[in-house]
Amino acid sequence: MTTGPARVAPGVLQAALWRLLDASEAEDPARFLDLLDESAPVLAGTDDPSWTAWRHALAARRAQLACEPERSAEEVSAARDLLDRCPVSSETALLMAYLAHVEVVADHLDHAMLLAVDASLLTDGQAAQPSRALLQAHRWLSLTLSGLDLEELAVAHAALGHQVAAALPDVGDHGRLLLLSARQHVELAQTLRRRGDSERAEELAGEALVRASAARELDWRPEQAEADLLDVVQAWALMCGGDLDDALGPLRRVRRSVQREAGVWLRGYTDLVLARLLTAVAKRDGDVVLGEEAIDLLVDASGAFAATGDRRRYRQALLELGQDNADLGRPAEALHWLEAYRADTGRAHARGREMWAEMFVRRSRLREAERQAAVLRRHALEDPLTGLGNRRSAERRLGALRLGEEPLSLAVVDVDRFKEVNDEASHTQGDAVLRRVADLLREHSRTGDEVYRWAGDEFLVVLPTAAEPQAMAVMERLRSAVAEADWSDLALSEAVTVSIGVATAPAVPAGQPNPVLGWKALFDTADLHLFSAKRGGRNRVRAHAPPDALPPAGVDQGESA
Repeated sequence: MTTGPARVAPGVLQAALWRLLDASEAEDPARFLDLLDESAPVLAGTDDPSWTAWRHALAARRAQLACEPERSAEEVSAARDLLDRCPVSSETALLMAYLAHVEVVADHLDHAMLLAVDASLLTDGQAAQPSRALLQAHRWLSLTLSGLDLEELAVAHAALGHQVAAALPDVGDHGRLLLLSARQHVELAQTLRRRGDSERAEELAGEALVRASAARELDWRPEQAEADLLDVVQAWALMCGGDLDDALGPLRRVRRSVQREAGVWLRGYTDLVLARLLTAVAKRDGDVVLGEEAIDLLVDASGAFAATGDRRRYRQALLELGQDNADLGRPAEALHWLEAYRADTGRAHARGREMWAEMFVRRSRLREAERQAAVLRRHALEDPLTGLGNRRSAERRLGALRLGEEPLSLAVVDVDRFKEVNDEASHTQGDAVLRRVADLLREHSRTGDEVYRWAGDEFLVVLPTAAEPQAMAVMERLRSAVAEADWSDLALSEAVTVSIGVATAPAVPAGQPNPVLGWKALFDTADLHLFSAKRGGRNRVRAHAPPDALPPAGVDQGESA
């Protein structure tokens, strides 16, 4: 990351960040909090927007650990407000991915999804430049997507992170990414096995074993928790591959080690995996005792996940407790756990998860990282109804404009009386109107002009190099095209028309101060002219012009017209 007027060298800042990120994922919160206190003077030594955003992001994590959700949300919001001022880079992708993970832990799934989309797009653009920041971005994205139940995407980002790690010299990072990749592969194998796709589950389990073995072969000394997790993942992969008996002994042994030395989350994770293995063996052999042991382990696992804030696995444990009790003929106990699962899942969905989960889950079976990145980009930046760029895409484009170097015009286009179309015809007809207006705007714009759907029935046209007279001529052509189009097939009571407001930022001669305001002020001006066009009778274009200018047919120029 680059810094502005920093008092601390970038290398010192980055070294502190790497330590904090490693500790942030560790189970012992005291280690992270101590490091954060130690690093506070270093992080405060720059006013660069990226590092300021990191201070807020890490403060949000501190507030989470202190069980202060409102303060954590405030810190996340402050960090997100700074993202527009951060450069397009792997470092910013990492920041977004970390914020997304903080939001997952807070169970703010809709916010996490938005950040994950942006982070994924940034990593896609940085793939040709391996760096530790890019590696870490893939790592935190994989953890985030796993928490969002998007396991195919979690596997893809773990694999991408492993590819980056393999190109870098740090063997520890390489080992950790292999471990993460093995873990994500086996978790997806478990999901597919539960859905009945045994063949694909065995393939993924085999890949998990390959990656776990590769991690062991590295000249790497993992921490004890990492070594235990590697043992758990390897035994789990054997189970998902169908080797139940071969997995049982090693998993029981690692559980004894975990119970003695590991943290709460890893104990819960190990209990969950062993419970699943015991359940499978109990069903195969008709062993009720093993089934009872599995239920006890699931109860312990659910408590561990609740205590550590792992809501996804907490919900998984609740669901499996309901299913396993039902299999043992205990309807009352099954209903208790299923009701707890329903209530907790309902709270997650109430925060808007359904809208975003649909976008991702439909693509949860994609097997190629290239296709996954394309899907993410399309949903993040394209309006699904019209195929135009959406508001997010428009704002990114506008934010990159350098006003004053050459003329630039913006036009805000609004469909006249669109509410009446929806009310008198139907929303289906309204959608058809919006699609046709979008097609007409595209067809009659100049080459190089850009059309976006801004919101509802409002469109935005960006006209690079267009001074006001050119912009007015183009927008009059667009207005006429809509007014003269054949709308008879839609059975509307009136033909569709549009009103248009135009604003222009002129070029500033070299050597003169640039008085041009930002794009938001330019947009607001165009929006005001649109309002004036509506007030003036609709079906017209309005913009500033000299008082003695004669407007062409259909064009209303100047605020006094």
